[in-house]
Formats: sequence, structure tokens, C-alpha cells
Amino acid sequence: MTKIHYPWFKREDIDGFFALFQNNLANFVLIAVSMISMGYPNHIVYGRVIPGAAIAVLAGNLYYAHMAKKLAMKENRTDVTALSYGISTPVMFIYLFGVLQPALNLTGNPELAWKIGMAACLLGGFIEVLGSVIGKWVYTRLPRASMLGALAGVAFAFIGGELLFRTYEMPIIGLTVLAIILIGLIAKKPMPFKIPASLFAIIIGTVMAYTIGRVDASQITEGFSTIGFYLPIPTLGAFEGMTYITSTMVGLFAILLPISIYNFIETMNNVEAMAAAGDRYNVQEAQLADGAGTMIGAIFGGVFPTTVYIASIGSKWMNAGRGYSVINGFVFLLASTFGIIAAMSQIIPIAVIAPILVFVGISMVSQAFSSVEKKHYPAVVLAMFPYFANYIMTRFNNAAGEVVANLSSGIVPLGQGAMFTGLIWGAILVFIIDDQFQKAAYAALAGGLLSAVGFMHAPQLQLFYDYQYFIGYIAMTALLIGFHLTAKPEGVSGAAEDSLKASENSSSINV
Repeated sequence: MTKIHYPWFKREDIDGFFALFQNNLANFVLIAVSMISMGYPNHIVYGRVIPGAAIAVLAGNLYYAHMAKKLAMKENRTDVTALSYGISTPVMFIYLFGVLQPALNLTGNPELAWKIGMAACLLGGFIEVLGSVIGKWVYTRLPRASMLGALAGVAFAFIGGELLFRTYEMPIIGLTVLAIILIGLIAKKPMPFKIPASLFAIIIGTVMAYTIGRVDASQITEGFSTIGFYLPIPTLGAFEGMTYITSTMVGLFAILLPISIYNFIETMNNVEAMAAAGDRYNVQEAQLADGAGTMIGAIFGGVFPTTVYIASIGSKWMNAGRGYSVINGFVFLLASTFGIIAAMSQIIPIAVIAPILVFVGISMVSQAFSSVEKKHYPAVVLAMFPYFANYIMTRFNNAAGEVVANLSSGIVPLGQGAMFTGLIWGAILVFIIDDQFQKAAYAALAGGLLSAVGFMHAPQLQLFYDYQYFIGYIAMTALLIGFHLTAKPEGVSGAAEDSLKASENSSSINV
């Protein structure tokens, strides 16, 4: 058999690069804008977090280019497309508002809060690595509707909803950009000169912002002033932060565990989707690569986990190879090292970036429904509700606690440990719909145990912080067991049951 030549680069990699670049660019800029607005100083955001994230992206992209070559050599073909890779958007938002903001609020020290973020990222990467061992076991036991429903709650409240608010802060610009995004990314209509829709939206929105005077031109000067040299430097700060995660902020496990499980399951899903498109990669190897990339990023100051993107399918359709992946990694390393990301985050208004993330929110909620059976739609909806409570709690409870309490005393406890609560309720309803009351009882019992130790409905890990929730879940467990014991055999009801009884009576008479 003739040995094939798998090229480092081909023309189609240009389109693949721009598609992947715009995904990562939106995330990098939003990270910078969000962390600066929280109170993290420039030297941490631009000098440590962004370079650390860039190192993670480079490491992962290089490894996935290597995996693409291995697959090309194994199957003796040149049309293999490398997996797309970068910062996980939904996980990014949870780390921003569920880890970095609480850490800063608790410590009041940006340096220490950043180290806690690094520790969380390192731990998240370790759980991703574990996913290569336990991923299939979790995947087969956790209903997809509960996992995607809980995530859709994050997408609806923190991504789509929150960023739609930001879109309306500059309505002329924001609505124009949102229209471009909807036309280009949802309706999939081509943009002028075949420019990628997100890139076209950023260009048009930024030009409009400065042309109509909604953003002062001094922002451009400030942006260029951030250009400098931000060399990625390894640090052991994650290990100092780990002491807080295992003590003062141990409640972060209630966020880190489920979202990390989601991350390695999504890697599994996206790799499997790529297999359906023609490139069958090893799932366990991809999960190891994701986890390793995340941990490498944490060692260099990064605070956000990475993952395989579903956008890999789009790159496959473009007939990209491995070059687009390699170029993406090096471009982001250079852009972060020389302060280009910092400059762009200063120059591009948030109202321009926000509509792109509104699209991400729309996509995530839509995917939650399109990826499950129609009968499980109610479970997706139910799993979304806890994060709506979490949004109200996160945004308003500190500043207006009395208002939140007057609205409902249940908002705060429902929002505490929202990811676990969404998973539990989504699973319970899936099992009820499927007439699997015993499994539903197990899920309810898990809810009781999680609430008993403080992973749910409590501000910190504490045994029986509020015993009422534990009793409520145990009562529900008993109810579901009762239904399990008294439920009729599946498929036997009404006339069918009467016919069965008649047949049994007839048989006994004949005997």
C-alpha cells in the first residue's frame, strides 16, 4: 500500500481557521471584559489568565493535529479533519460567575481569587481526565435530558438572557449586530465577500459604535496602550488556591463536579458526532487531551477548562485538515503574548460581542431540546428552573436580599447548588416519564443525600443545614417506591388488563 502524504496545510484550512478563530475570539474578549468588570486588575487578566488560556489552546490544538495525522496514516487517506478545540463556552460562564466572582467576593483579594480559580481549573482538568475512565459509565446512567436541561438553564439565564440585556445597552448597535448574527448563524445566509458572520458582525458593530459616538475614541488609545509583552509564565499558585477549595470554599465542589462531568460527556458527544461525519477518533484519548490541556493552562495561570467543539463538524464540512487547528493555536498565543487580545477587549464594545453570545445561548437551549426525545422535553424545562433561581440569587441577593426574600423565600435555597438540583430533577422526571419509578426513587434519594451534606440548598457544605429539604426528598423517595411497587406491568392497562384476567379465568376453568 502506497504511503499517503497528509499535508500540514491546505487551502480549506483558511476557512476552518476563521470559523474556529471567531469562536475563541469571542470567548477570550468576553473573559477579559467580564473579569475586569468584576474587579480583577489588568496585570492578572492580560498578564496571567489570557496567556494561560492561550497555552491551553495551543497545547490542545497541537495534540489534535497529531491525532489527525495518526488517523490519516492509520486509514491511509488525506481527507481527515482535526478536532476543533478551545475554551468551553458554557463552562466558561459557570467558572466566571460560579467560581471567580464568588472567590473575589469572599476574599476581597484578586490575587488570591485568581489562585482559587486556577485550582478550580486544575481540578476540573483532573475530572476531565477521569472522564476517560468513567465517562461511558456516567453517560449510560445519567439521562441526557437532565444534563442538557441543567446546562440549558445556565444558557438561558447567564448567557442568552444576561447578554441580551447587554445587547440592549446600545440598541442601535446591539440590535444591528444581533440581526447579522441571526441572519448569518441561524438562517445561515452568506455575508458580503463570504466573511464569517461573527467576524462581519464585530467589524460592522465596532465601526458603528465609534461612528455614531456611542463609544469614545479614547477607547482606541486605551486599547493600544495595553499592547505589550505578556509572556506565559508557569506558576504554582493553583496549589495555594487548592487549600481554599478544600476548606473555606469547599462548596465549589457542588459546581465543579457536575460541570466537569458535563464537559467530558460533551467531549464524548462531539467526538462521536465527528465519527458520524467520517473521522472516527478515540474518545478516551480526546478526553485525556482535554483534561491535560486544561491542567497545562492552569499551570500557566489559566482559569477556564477546554474541550472539543461541536464546531468540528463545520470544519469537516469545509474539508479542512489539520493546519487550521495549528494556526489557531499559534495565533492565540501570539495575540495574547503581545497584548492584541487585551487591546481588542478594550476597543470592541461589549454590546458588539454580546449578540454573539446570545446566539450561543440560543444554540445551547435549542440543542438541549433537539438532542432528546420529544417526550423528555418537560424534563429539560424542569432542569432549567434551578438556574433561573441561581441567576436571581447571584445577581440580586447580596445587594437586595430583602427584595429577593419578599419575592419568595425559596429562591436562594433553590439557587444554591443549582447544577445538582437541575440534574436531580431532570433525572427524576425522565425516569417517571419512562415508567422507571425505581430509578426515579434512586435519583430522589441522591437529592436527599446531596441536600443533607450541603451540596444543594445550603450556602456551604454542612450536615443538615436545613433538614426540611432532606425530609422532602426522602418523602418523595418513599412515594416513588410506592408507585414502583404498585405500578402495573408496562403495556398492560385498561382493556388489555381485562382481557388478560379473562384469559387467566378461562384457563383455570379448563384445568
